[in-house]
Amino acid sequence: MDNNNPHKSRTAPLALAALGVVFGDIGTSPLYTMKEVFSVGPHPLSLTAGHVYGILSLITWALVLIVSVKYVAFIMRADNSGEGGIMALLALASRNTEGNRKKQRYIMLLGILGACMFYADGMITPAISVLSAIEGLEVAAPHLHQAIVPITLVVLFGLFWAQSKGTEVVGRFFGPVMLLWFGTLGALGAINIAHDASILHALNPFYALEFFIEQPKLAFIALGAVVLAVTGAEALYADMGHFGRFPIRLAWFGFVLPALLLNYFGQGALILHDASAVKNPFYLLAPEWALFPLIGLATIATVIASQAVITGAFSVSRQALQLGYLPRMHIQHTSESTQGQVYMPRINWGLMLAVMLLVISFGSSGNLAAAYGIAVTGDMVITTLLASIVFVEIWRWGKLKTGLLIVLFLTIDLAFFSANVLKIPDGGWVPLLIGICIFTLMLTWKNGRSMVYTRLKSEAMAIEPFIEAIGAHPPPRVPGTALFMTPNPEGVPHAMLHNLKHNKVLHEKVVILTVRFLDFPHTNLEERVSVEALPYQFYRVTVRYGFKDEPDLPHDLTLCSKYGLEFDAMDTSYFVGKEILIASHKSGMAFWRKKIFIGLFRSAETITNQFKLPPNRVVELGSQLMI
Repeated sequence: MDNNNPHKSRTAPLALAALGVVFGDIGTSPLYTMKEVFSVGPHPLSLTAGHVYGILSLITWALVLIVSVKYVAFIMRADNSGEGGIMALLALASRNTEGNRKKQRYIMLLGILGACMFYADGMITPAISVLSAIEGLEVAAPHLHQAIVPITLVVLFGLFWAQSKGTEVVGRFFGPVMLLWFGTLGALGAINIAHDASILHALNPFYALEFFIEQPKLAFIALGAVVLAVTGAEALYADMGHFGRFPIRLAWFGFVLPALLLNYFGQGALILHDASAVKNPFYLLAPEWALFPLIGLATIATVIASQAVITGAFSVSRQALQLGYLPRMHIQHTSESTQGQVYMPRINWGLMLAVMLLVISFGSSGNLAAAYGIAVTGDMVITTLLASIVFVEIWRWGKLKTGLLIVLFLTIDLAFFSANVLKIPDGGWVPLLIGICIFTLMLTWKNGRSMVYTRLKSEAMAIEPFIEAIGAHPPPRVPGTALFMTPNPEGVPHAMLHNLKHNKVLHEKVVILTVRFLDFPHTNLEERVSVEALPYQFYRVTVRYGFKDEPDLPHDLTLCSKYGLEFDAMDTSYFVGKEILIASHKSGMAFWRKKIFIGLFRSAETITNQFKLPPNRVVELGSQLMI
């Protein structure tokens, strides 16, 4: 026994917590997956024993190959200093691409596209999950059919409204509630399997193969609904940094996977026994007296699943912002003890409006299912492509080993993606449109920032000759310290030139301050700052943050004291350049994209708030810049 091992002692609580955060999305899939597979549509799948066995076999092996093998066994090993998710994978894949601009751009485009698919998925997941839970009222009380959409909207509004309060307190209940949820899934499934245990024969992959051999067209179309069973697989990787690999694996193999399979097979046994149950096989698993409690539990479970998606959207947005793919936004920290718990008002209310519009427009989970899948499978393909770069460039795997594994994963991913392409006319165009819009905005912001930086750098005077000129012809030096923030530490900041031109003085100590965001999640205090002393009381300071660090410049600048550079908070002024952008018809970016970039630039959160600068110590000096 090893009772003193803190990692072992924390495994069970972390696994329980992972139930509430990581598995909410995939854990609510039984609400609608089997119903959608056999629902009436353009290509209905008839309810026969062969089809039921084939579908159950497909669901089983999709969960095994996509979740257990791809994500749990391989992708979760591709961590960026313990962190996972599409932006962490993007940063990791980009690590060894210095000097190869073509590869950098390819990886950047893949990463942005993956983030866009994540956002599209994040809009559809709360809509379909909560709607499918409330639709249980059709079974328990059919006369309440007209109230389903209004009740769904009220639940969703409450969910998004509560985001600003933080999830720390509520989050403590997520694990136990989802423990009850998965226990209920398994129990309901087991009770119905007991009526016809022969349904377990569908665990054999032979039934999936037979389905494809005998009816390849129907089987391929059915993949578009089967994929609903694996939505949420990306969350296992995205939330790895919160819980660690082992607790997630333990929860998956020890509890979640068995509960899901029991429920799916229970639904299969039920619809083979009673074909009319196909209209909502999940709720019809339960006895009539348990319907209303089950609807309540399902609603709470889908709210928890949606909460995880929303929290993920905040996390991805924050990482994208600090890696330079989104404009600065207000970030509110909702926990004094946990750094990662943040609230972003723009993202929150934008998501809420999108989710509510989807609920109102589609009206039912069945209609929304047509829109669900493209974003999820697209994200799976992109994750595989980025992982292949990590396998070769970072892990130094051989091309044969990597090729065999990637071909296996891509074959599965592309099969599901292609099946979902068929759903584009029926609603699949919605996530594509969302993804294209977000992709355009993110790429425009990234390219626009690069244009501004290049223009400012080309116009900047080199810092060394400038300092020599100051030494030769010194202007009046006033007491105090001036920090001039600039992305280019080799050039004279525009704000410094404007200050010298208009005020005709320099401070006693002048600090050229550059902030760098690295492709690592966190930086330690030892590597946080570097200081270079220049002649005539000039200093060049670089502050480095990981893409999940919380910037706090006044606090972090105190670390400069070990290099002999002291700051008096009441005698230090921060000078910030504030560019006024004007769009031109010159090459570099389409004129309409320049107008979008300028709009995003103007709406960006101030540097004062992003870096926690004291507002009464900040001086903004503006200049016009033609792009």
